[in-house]
Amino acid sequence: MPREYPIEVTRNIGIIAHIDAGKTTVTEGILFNTGMIHKIGAVHEGETTTDWMEQERERGITITAAAVTCYWQPRFIKLAGDVKHKINIIDTPGHVDFTVEVERSLRVLDGAVTVFDGKMGVEPQSETVWRQADKYGVPRMCFINKINQTGGDFYKSLDSIHKRLSPNAFPIQLPIGFEKDICGVVDLINMKSYTYKDYKDKEFTIGEVPADMLEKAKEYRHRLLEKVVESDDALMEKYLAGQELTEQEFLSAIRKAVQSATFFPVLGGDGRGIIVQTVLDAVTNFLPSPIDRGETKGHDLKTGAEIIRKPNDNEPFTALAFKIATDPFVGRLCFFRVYAGMLEAGSYVLNARTGDKERVGRIVRMRADQRDEVKEVFAGDICALVGPKNTFTGDTLCDVEKPVQLESIKFAEPVISMAIEPKTKADQEKMGIALQKLAEEDPTFKLSTNEETQQTIIAGMGELHLEIIVDRMKREFKVEANVGKPEVAYKETFKKMAEAESKYIRQTGGKGQYGHVYLRVEPLERGKGYEFEDAIVGGVIPKEFIKPIDKGIQESAANGVIAGYPLVDFKATAYDGSYHEVDSSEMAFKIAGSKALQDAVKKADPIILEPVMKVEVITPEANMGDVIGDLNSKRAQINEMTDRLHLKVINAQVPLSEMFGYATTLRSMTQGQASYTMEFDHYAEVPKNVAAKIIESRAGINVRKGM
Repeated sequence: MPREYPIEVTRNIGIIAHIDAGKTTVTEGILFNTGMIHKIGAVHEGETTTDWMEQERERGITITAAAVTCYWQPRFIKLAGDVKHKINIIDTPGHVDFTVEVERSLRVLDGAVTVFDGKMGVEPQSETVWRQADKYGVPRMCFINKINQTGGDFYKSLDSIHKRLSPNAFPIQLPIGFEKDICGVVDLINMKSYTYKDYKDKEFTIGEVPADMLEKAKEYRHRLLEKVVESDDALMEKYLAGQELTEQEFLSAIRKAVQSATFFPVLGGDGRGIIVQTVLDAVTNFLPSPIDRGETKGHDLKTGAEIIRKPNDNEPFTALAFKIATDPFVGRLCFFRVYAGMLEAGSYVLNARTGDKERVGRIVRMRADQRDEVKEVFAGDICALVGPKNTFTGDTLCDVEKPVQLESIKFAEPVISMAIEPKTKADQEKMGIALQKLAEEDPTFKLSTNEETQQTIIAGMGELHLEIIVDRMKREFKVEANVGKPEVAYKETFKKMAEAESKYIRQTGGKGQYGHVYLRVEPLERGKGYEFEDAIVGGVIPKEFIKPIDKGIQESAANGVIAGYPLVDFKATAYDGSYHEVDSSEMAFKIAGSKALQDAVKKADPIILEPVMKVEVITPEANMGDVIGDLNSKRAQINEMTDRLHLKVINAQVPLSEMFGYATTLRSMTQGQASYTMEFDHYAEVPKNVAAKIIESRAGINVRKGM
């Protein structure tokens, strides 16, 4: 069966933004204007299509990325042709605790619409999602939302985009009116006005540019034109020669500039209303199709040689699994993006990571929590498989006969943890199953057992993240649990190079044990992780014992030498040693490697590292002194203080350990008028006095356990 919509008119886009900028509302506006829904749901009333989880509707925030498909025939800008386009949209969360959803969505999308709150401009998470899009080279456009509300300002928001994100963001339309009087836009490409009486109108009135805006519109059009011709030499020559560009040439230049991911068209308005039609036109005309994004590179599983897959239905099937979800009706769902080839229900695919074949049962196209079953999918599609057992986020699914491995997805490490235990014996088994399923869904949610206390430890990106996990466990899996206080995910490292010799000898009557290694350790830059070097020469330690040394080091590093936190960011080099022809074993060298690491690190000036958060507090000026004083008491480093409308904005870096319960403190200090956002920034050395308290508390725990 041939595909219904050609790949050229397919768009895979994400809606990305800071929390409360209006992403979900814009998505509702898109679905309404494309005829997919007949009423725009309100976020605060829990009526929206993409916020379908109970927790999302109760809290008025997006927690999980939701996929929907809609169709749009361009109305005003028709560079992409007067044909209906298929748009796959992923509405992503804005809260930093759920940044995993943005990361994995951007990995598989071709373009994005970045939404900004017109009253606030660029906010902390706006910067985070922008950097994530930069990382994956995703072309995007900007939509400044809520400019029709009190305090909304298109031009101030545009200025904040220029200062904090990119100077290459240029309006392609200007709002007519200010705040509640906004009644349309001036299109800078065709120099026409598009006006309405009410944002809920279905049709624009098209007319001339208002006289009082003509000079401003000409100035902004000139700036836009100068910028976009830079991406096309022929048009640049024509422009410099003083020749007028046709409307189609102007549109082509914008499209080419957008595709480079270095130019960002800007639109603005009320995301609930008719103005979204101009956003849809811009999406279909300027953001790339899978063909525009080009070929996908992978590598051969056996040789490592590079393999190219083109976005074509006739290529071998190649897809990336980017999300696992547990659906209450159909069970396990695996969301995937098809980069090449086609897939039919009932066929088989190869999981490149495991080398196992998976049978393709049902394939569904998602509409938030609704499912439309399809028989086959094609290059450029985003769909979900029902029930794959051993496929996880980041796995490559490919043709059984022509395997390929695509680049996986890397995620941030958790910064906060807490102990959790079932309330009853009946909950015990259910809790293990529930947590395992939730960990499969979310790569930033980690599950472990504390070997000393035998407690189950859950770790995530923030207090809200873990709160939602526990709430989901209760609602979706009917498991009641008690949780401990949140704890910071400290790490350990060291400051200087050191060496140690470790010899493990054990005689037990029969065959003995012998392992002997000299180890050198040296610190690496923050975030570099662990490296191992085999510098053994002359066969003083046989090759078969090198891996066990490495394994012993890694196992030992899981519990550092100061307070038992994981040891990170170091290089270990095995450079000498000896072996016994009879008594040496893998186990002996593993133990020797483990002990050598502990001995070397003790000499290397070991330190404890703590997560430091980037914090932005928005407060009335009258409370600023109290807020700054409180932050200073939390070991904060104040980086910047700026104005945002009638409020003061404080940017600081604060250790996570000092931020527990800050929401309550800030509310009481400012009579509920201040707000804050927080995201992980970096790991830093803990001051000696704080480290002493951490070590003392860990020692106290061990004493109470009788260790």
